Amino acid sequence: MGNFDLVQFDLDGTLIDSVPQLAQAVNRMLVQLGFGEAGEQAVRHWVGNGADMLVRRALTAALGTEPGDELRQAARAAFDAAYDQVADQGLVFYPGVLDTLAALRRAGKRLAIVTNKPYRFVPAILAAAGLSEQFELVLGGDSLPEKKPSPAPLLHVCRSLDMDPARTLMVGDSENDVLAARAAGMAVVGLTYGYNYGRDIADSGPDWVLSDFAALADILLTD
Repeated sequence: MGNFDLVQFDLDGTLIDSVPQLAQAVNRMLVQLGFGEAGEQAVRHWVGNGADMLVRRALTAALGTEPGDELRQAARAAFDAAYDQVADQGLVFYPGVLDTLAALRRAGKRLAIVTNKPYRFVPAILAAAGLSEQFELVLGGDSLPEKKPSPAPLLHVCRSLDMDPARTLMVGDSENDVLAARAAGMAVVGLTYGYNYGRDIADSGPDWVLSDFAALADILLTD
């Protein structure tokens, strides 16, 4: 069971609960554009496909219809400015994340992050969490032409680190992570506590379904 050399992680909903910060940024954006604030639970169901889709879903809910291109662009700029101010503030890690990452590193596992979050926000978040040195490679949703559920980012990490996809484990919380891993020929863990648009992650068919991040040790550190 421990036959994985590289572990690729999603970020939001997998390592950190970023909804509080995302909700703050969404609400600042909405208020700036003249709309009412959205509830944090609504934002929890909107995340997972990158910032453009998050902004689009928030605007659609506020308008009751699809927003036009000009409004989407203005909203995205307002969201980015707001999120820049709060993204690395008050970070909340899911239970077991920090200890498990440290244990994997001690065991010689190579670690990477593949998130759909725009890359510009990621380094500050990792730095604030003291994790900048834990991951050999970090990709954001705009680091490559395609993002998850495309397998391209996962395969790019394998090529960059000279690792075999068959000996790589993807760990995420949404159908996007499972689909990307399947298409890349990787095994995948689905975490139940993250953001999967209100659906059960088990329905996506990951190899393992875990409700406790620390249980990764049973998969990765057991021969």
